[in-house]
Amino acid sequence: MTEVNKAFWQKLEKQLGDTLHKKLLNEASYRAVRFSKQRFIQKNWVNTMPEPWKPRKLKASGTLMVQSGRLKRSIREVGRTATTVTIGTDVPYARIHNEGGIVKETVQVKAHSRKRSARQNRGTGAIAVKSHSRRMNVRIPARPFIGESKALLNKIEKKMNLLANNALKNL
Repeated sequence: MTEVNKAFWQKLEKQLGDTLHKKLLNEASYRAVRFSKQRFIQKNWVNTMPEPWKPRKLKASGTLMVQSGRLKRSIREVGRTATTVTIGTDVPYARIHNEGGIVKETVQVKAHSRKRSARQNRGTGAIAVKSHSRRMNVRIPARPFIGESKALLNKIEKKMNLLANNALKNL
């Protein structure tokens, strides 16, 4: 009986060792990144129930929160420990879009020229615009795409259980 148990545990250690642990962390990372990128497509956040993002005030072409695609493309695994995987982004405007808030900034407008269109008796030509500062006060609504989600944790847990069961069956 002892020989069987010893052989079983040796086989288990050989089979599952470090590879299963890496597989599980890789799968968790993949699913978390995919879940976050899916938020841009579905335009909502899913914790226990889907919570749709607030729409734009002004109608514009294109999808919500995607102009160049930089924010969506930048989502990736940024850290890993023995038991956790952290996903994130290095885009500076990611936090304000994810959490929402108010942007109060003063921006400098450089001197430039502007074409003047012909209206009634004005004529056409170029107008010189002097440099000046402009105060911005913009309220950005929270449109979460990264964070902890019960739905994501459930998906990861189901997949990890499936991978662990498959590894045990193959012993």
